[in-house]
Amino acid sequence: MLTDPQREALRRLPAVHELLKRKELTPWLKRLPRGWVAQAVGEAIAMGRREILENPTAPHPSASELVARAVDSLHRLTEPRLRPVLNGSGVVLHTNLGRAVLSEAATEAIRQVARSASNLEFRLEEGGRGSRYDHVEELLCRLTGAEAAMVVNNNAAAVFHVLQALAKGKEVIVSRGQLVEIGGSFRVSEIMRESGGRLVEVGTTNKTRIQDYEQALTDETGMLMKVHTSNFRIIGFTEEASRQQLATLAWKWSIPFFEDLGSGILYDLKAHGIGDEPTVRECLEEGTDLLSFSGDKLLGGPQAGIIVGKKVWIDRLKKNQLTRSLRVDKFTLAALEATLRHYLNPEEAAQKIPTLRQILKEEGELKSAAEQLAGMIRETTGDVLRIETVPARSEVGGGSLPGVELPTHCVAITPQKMSLTQLEYRLRQAPVPVVGRVFQNRLFLDPRTLEVNDFPQVAASFRYALQM
Repeated sequence: MLTDPQREALRRLPAVHELLKRKELTPWLKRLPRGWVAQAVGEAIAMGRREILENPTAPHPSASELVARAVDSLHRLTEPRLRPVLNGSGVVLHTNLGRAVLSEAATEAIRQVARSASNLEFRLEEGGRGSRYDHVEELLCRLTGAEAAMVVNNNAAAVFHVLQALAKGKEVIVSRGQLVEIGGSFRVSEIMRESGGRLVEVGTTNKTRIQDYEQALTDETGMLMKVHTSNFRIIGFTEEASRQQLATLAWKWSIPFFEDLGSGILYDLKAHGIGDEPTVRECLEEGTDLLSFSGDKLLGGPQAGIIVGKKVWIDRLKKNQLTRSLRVDKFTLAALEATLRHYLNPEEAAQKIPTLRQILKEEGELKSAAEQLAGMIRETTGDVLRIETVPARSEVGGGSLPGVELPTHCVAITPQKMSLTQLEYRLRQAPVPVVGRVFQNRLFLDPRTLEVNDFPQVAASFRYALQM
């Protein structure tokens, strides 16, 4: 039952037409159809009504408060939800922040195909229908040594496609130590079930020998599968069958040997003493028949699932009905082609692909960059922040190179007149949000994942945060 104060509060709620006369809404009525503005106002009033009904003692919202809520709603409706963010976390492939940043060439390639018609599935030489895979297949084959290649929308889709097209209703043998779960609760065992393949686990968590695979083979076996444990490591008393052994065994039984490489790489980081990840070419040279990997991780391109390997198996994938459901669009292909062209010259790839450039930054360069960034923030903010530069560690992220830490130097910031939580929040609310990492009760900004031309904007975002 309503109380008298509730009835009075409900009675005082203004009508939609009354609030539409407020000057705060005039710019919105000029910009948007009246119906959209009226809907936002109506929703604000409805929210106020619920508050009164749910809390009899709460003060009723004023007309100004209701208009402010409507304006906030209209801002959310008309401003982009997906926005650029400055990544100061030091995690190069930050999944929550979009993973790989594209090169300038890849960004320009997207712009070019977006603004006009394109030869997506049209052969300019012949004047007839073509295949969208033609734009990247030759490049992928040259760079990896594969006989054929195709691209789907992400590596999870690539794994599902291979299993569904080549092993549906058949047994797929996998080492027990490779039954991983990655981000988004993507489990090898679950994707196997959804694809129609029948999982056969062999070996133990830490040791699986080629004999374990041999003993599990039956007339029902359709595939040998190796899953790269890209987001964790088993160390110590371990053993696993080599690619050469698995390839030889698969060849004897006339079945494919498929490897889910996860975060595949074309540039040899091992040569720089960074991790021990095999390149895609190395995996294929060791005998892998089919291999899938991500386009937006260590490759440094757009989100995609890339499948390379023997032509006989790739052709079967291309003819499968699922291919159309998983195909990539012209923007992905444009960005991927531009990214792959960088790899024709490894030095160019290291300089122009942001993912590689950030991973390969040297400690001396990072120390100088941290000092430069610290100076800019000091000039902008005065003495309201305590700012230091300190040695720290960066991560590659994105399930790539687990256990590999890269030495860096960070700007460590301690607010003097607000809490660390407040500062972090306000930086996220800036016109260009800045995301760092909280460590040892300070906000760390790592120049490994920032470019020098980002520094003025970082300083501007700090100025905004302190004036909110």
